[in-house]
Amino acid sequence: MDYASHLQYYRERLTGDPVRFVNWMRENWHDNQRLRVMTYLTGIALMLLVLLWASLARNLPDAESLLEYETPLPSVVRGVDGEIVHSYARERRVQLQYVDFPQPMIEAFLSAEDKTFFSHGGVDFTGTLNAVFDYATKYGSGERAVGGSTITQQVAKNLLLGDEYSVTRKLKEMILAQRIEQVLTKQEILELYLNEIPLGRRSFGVQAAARAYFDKDVDELDLHETAFLAILPKAPERYGRERYRDLAVTRRNFVLDQMVANDFVSAAEANTAKAQPLGLVQQRSERSADAGYFLEEVRRQLISEFGETADDGGNSVYAGGLWVRTSLDVELQDAARDALRAQLLSYHGNRGFTGPIATLNPENGSLHSQLASSNLSINYENWRVGVITKAGSSPTIGLTDGEDYALSGAPSTLKIGDVVAAEPSGSGYRLRVVPEVSGGFLAEAPQTGRVLAMQGGFDSRLGSFNRATQADRQPGSTIKPFVYASALDNGMTPATQVPDQTFCVWQGAQLGEKCFRNFGGGGGGEHTLRWGLEQSRNLMTVHIADDTGMQNVVQTISRVGIGDYEPYYSFALGAGETTVAKMVNAYAALANWGRQNEGSVIDYVQDRRGKVIYRTDKRECTGCNMAEWDGQPMPRFEPSGKQVLDPRTAFQMVHMLQGVVTRGTAVRLRSLELPLFGKTGTTNGPTNAWFVGGTPDIVAGMYVGFDQPRNLGGWVQGGNTAAPIMKRFVEATKDRWTSPDFVAPPGIRMVKIDRRTGKRVFDGEPSNDPKASVIWEAFKPDTEPPRSTRSDEMAAQRAEILELIKRAREGVRANRRVEAEGREDSAGDFVEENEGLY
Repeated sequence: MDYASHLQYYRERLTGDPVRFVNWMRENWHDNQRLRVMTYLTGIALMLLVLLWASLARNLPDAESLLEYETPLPSVVRGVDGEIVHSYARERRVQLQYVDFPQPMIEAFLSAEDKTFFSHGGVDFTGTLNAVFDYATKYGSGERAVGGSTITQQVAKNLLLGDEYSVTRKLKEMILAQRIEQVLTKQEILELYLNEIPLGRRSFGVQAAARAYFDKDVDELDLHETAFLAILPKAPERYGRERYRDLAVTRRNFVLDQMVANDFVSAAEANTAKAQPLGLVQQRSERSADAGYFLEEVRRQLISEFGETADDGGNSVYAGGLWVRTSLDVELQDAARDALRAQLLSYHGNRGFTGPIATLNPENGSLHSQLASSNLSINYENWRVGVITKAGSSPTIGLTDGEDYALSGAPSTLKIGDVVAAEPSGSGYRLRVVPEVSGGFLAEAPQTGRVLAMQGGFDSRLGSFNRATQADRQPGSTIKPFVYASALDNGMTPATQVPDQTFCVWQGAQLGEKCFRNFGGGGGGEHTLRWGLEQSRNLMTVHIADDTGMQNVVQTISRVGIGDYEPYYSFALGAGETTVAKMVNAYAALANWGRQNEGSVIDYVQDRRGKVIYRTDKRECTGCNMAEWDGQPMPRFEPSGKQVLDPRTAFQMVHMLQGVVTRGTAVRLRSLELPLFGKTGTTNGPTNAWFVGGTPDIVAGMYVGFDQPRNLGGWVQGGNTAAPIMKRFVEATKDRWTSPDFVAPPGIRMVKIDRRTGKRVFDGEPSNDPKASVIWEAFKPDTEPPRSTRSDEMAAQRAEILELIKRAREGVRANRRVEAEGREDSAGDFVEENEGLY
């Protein structure tokens, strides 16, 4: 009889009937020398084991730490309506309480892992002896022995010890299991186990696994599905794969038989379950709103506040189980994404292939694997991201499924390793071009500063750089309202006459004299501030900045958070750098009577128990939680935000900027028939095209430009390239734009004036005609203009006619088209896109 046979013989004797074993020992003790030797050796081994046990028990983790143990949980993100929109998770985890686990789930795991769980004290010695003999039999073979661990031992291993494969770890596990049984109830141990056990597909715990394998919750699982989950602890990465399907079915059916043997289910129920296929679903990505740029900004802020992993604290993003309420409005977000994409594609037009999305190195291994690990993807129509695996006249594209497909429409410049976008076409794919030009979009609620939508490029899956918050761009003429606001604060009015004439400034011996000009040239005469803003006249803006004082202008720009600039005239025309987020927040202050709320994407954060641990709005409300009303006035929150502009100045600017939409450079938005205010902007080159504006409820800003600024084309202006984004955005969400017109703050007087001269009139009434000569204008007290006379009106009209004749003679804008949207008014004023920097 060989060594293994002897072990098997004694194993059967030892693990059988104890009484029979004792009788057998008495009968064979004197006559069997081998038995006596083995018994003595076993005794010595047990003594050594006790000594080893004592030495190991001294430095073990404290089992009582499990009383305070908290399962690492992902953080869940909710949108503005409270619906879940995303989770920050590197593992699938969902924590349930013991009462949430269906009884068949508990019975399946007991049958598969530890049928004596409710009767042992942490260690099943019969199972342990079986494991010892199995270990001895397989020692040196490289084959892993059966564990023989109880559920309590598995909890000790998973939570306190780790998965080291050794005898000492097994002994530590046994000691800890007994200690755990003294600290926790059986139900608490099972709760930890069923929440923590790794079950494959990045899932920990039965609820996460139920979602990963069957897309169901645990209380929705059928018996055969419950039994399948119970087999996973043995080999979590094997049984869920198609090539091991037969093994999984066999093991599942074994668990069902054990449930019958334990009287948990009937034989008929088990047979019905055995007849079912596994029914596993394909692995799916986590459910999430298509708001990658917004959600990444939330993630960055959460990590900054709470840390990333459990090592950073109990409320970390990837382990703390936070509940995060954000300001994300999914409807507005989808509209923002689609509007920006549509304009980027429209601008790209028929320009053809502009280069790969990225490039992979074939020398670094499989291109398919590199593509899968790059996390590059796209969510636009049916496009997919792939890598060129064969170049030349018959190129092929490789996808993350590991297959290669024929690629049509590909230029000869493509190389192996280039990452491109493509869409299905016949049996292969056809090349599609992600526009090289990009841009940013952000929408905000002015009364609170809550960011409702954010799109930082074509698709966040192609790169995380957020052009709405991270791209520093020149704002062009969108800066002008704050130049004009500074002028209104320093004595000017919307009706003040300002020269539209050449302005030169001496810049020193090295730089010499700098002369500013209007976009497209031209100029002459004097006009009202309103007209200068509506027509975006550079020369008038520089004159206004000079009269106001550039130091006052840059102070206003700084106060609203756009940027800190030196008092140079070019900054009054938008030569400084800022971001979309800063510009939108500044315009939001205009819409909110000059009161500015800091832009925010997070409303509040709760810990895993629901306690609020962070609030963006930190205002206190004294008396809001009183038990009974004390008869005093209702408690109120104090106003939020900071007053950065005179409320009257802010309203005057909004009222003037409504004229930009009515008859100015953003006239194409007039057809929306909303109380919109806003301003277009175009920087030198042109390199950036902007629009910022909105209504009392929503203010949005956007720009289009290359990441490495370069000329967009001479035809590009804010009015024809950025304003259409706003128009698409509003049209897609028209039901959300029902707010009334802007309300004037105290101290504003609405006065009838002549739109051309700025003089006060008493005859006639303002109308809805955008070309009306009489309009309502907003003034601060005692700043109203004097009454207009007939001779004043005739002189103004004569000056306008002479200026038009002069322009015609100079050939400036000869034979220009009159747009159907009303770009020529009855007095001969032409709408011009005068938005260049200098």
